[in-house]
Amino acid sequence: MKEYNKQNIPLAKTLRKNMTTWERKLWYKFLRSYSIRFQRQKAIGEYIADFYCAKARLVIEPDGSGHYTSSQARKDELRTEELESMNLKVIRICNLDIDRNFRGVCEYIDLCVKKSLPQSPSVTALLRRRQPFCLLRRHFP
Repeated sequence: MKEYNKQNIPLAKTLRKNMTTWERKLWYKFLRSYSIRFQRQKAIGEYIADFYCAKARLVIEPDGSGHYTSSQARKDELRTEELESMNLKVIRICNLDIDRNFRGVCEYIDLCVKKSLPQSPSVTALLRRRQPFCLLRRHFP
């Protein structure tokens, strides 16, 4: 288990109850029922990750317009560097992509998870061919 600042727990609980529209969509329509467990608003180090998958060592951060100012972009960069120093992969996803290309976002997350897990020969072959994973068919007709 990753170390975390216990003082962040009340804030994490509040953030879980007050997710943004995009976080809710990603959680309820994809990550909550994903075959590998994700947690939302997870305290890690001094931060609270929007979504975290311990098995894949993956942090997912949906970003709205506030993340594209120069000062916030620098804070995000420092946060990413610190999380990566804990051997985590951080992916940032624009809220517009969640709105306009939800299936593509889910496929990208699925690919990142698969790349982060220990590889079996069949998964490695799928990654090389870049074919859709069967898991996605469960989420999308």
